[in-house]
Amino acid sequence: MITKDIHINAIKKMHIHTKTSESVRLGILLAIVGGFLDAYTFVCRGEVFANAQTGNLVLLGIALTKRNSVQAITALLPILAFVLGVIFTERIKDIKVPSMTFATNAERIILISEIIVLFIIGFIPTTVPHIFVTVPISFVSSVQIASFGKLIDSPYSTAMCTGNLRSASQAAYKAFIEKDKKLALKSIRYLVIIFFFIVGAYLGGILTLHVGGKSIWFAVVILIISVGLFSVDKYIFDHRSKEQITNQT
Repeated sequence: MITKDIHINAIKKMHIHTKTSESVRLGILLAIVGGFLDAYTFVCRGEVFANAQTGNLVLLGIALTKRNSVQAITALLPILAFVLGVIFTERIKDIKVPSMTFATNAERIILISEIIVLFIIGFIPTTVPHIFVTVPISFVSSVQIASFGKLIDSPYSTAMCTGNLRSASQAAYKAFIEKDKKLALKSIRYLVIIFFFIVGAYLGGILTLHVGGKSIWFAVVILIISVGLFSVDKYIFDHRSKEQITNQT
């Protein structure tokens, strides 16, 4: 009985370190969405960014220089929405619930909420004032970024690449100097995320130019796949756990 309990605990620990929310495969999907949304909002929703708030801060500064109040507000509102999204996420994290099931369900709920918002936005004509689109996109994007901030054992961003590029460069340098394969793998993981962010931005630019506002539904499809990934991983984990426990008895 003691051996069985130890084995079950070992399986649980393994699950903690390989959970879906920190996996490279989910990171790839969310990076595609992040790049796509930035391209989408810039191309057809007011030339601002959904995720890259550094870019929006630059646009805000330029608008203020030109005394263009409309453009300044257009750049400012997504920034404020992004901040509110982060605060909202931190407030949710403050709710102390020990159950891992709650955490996993919360992660799914976040993605499902983003799916609903983006799906509705696809019906909004491009003639509608852009702030009615960019503000909700920035809010749900910031919630996603704040909720999924760990890649295996390293911090990262699913929708902004400056920090990822810095981390990839640092890990690559240390891997070369110290001949450390783990650091080399860490650098590669970051580069994979950056690559798929670029892929998402490319697809966002192409689809938005050809399809228009409804092209955002591509991001919805990717997010649906992301939600499905949680269920697939849970099924695989439960199946393997039962097999290993059976083999031990």
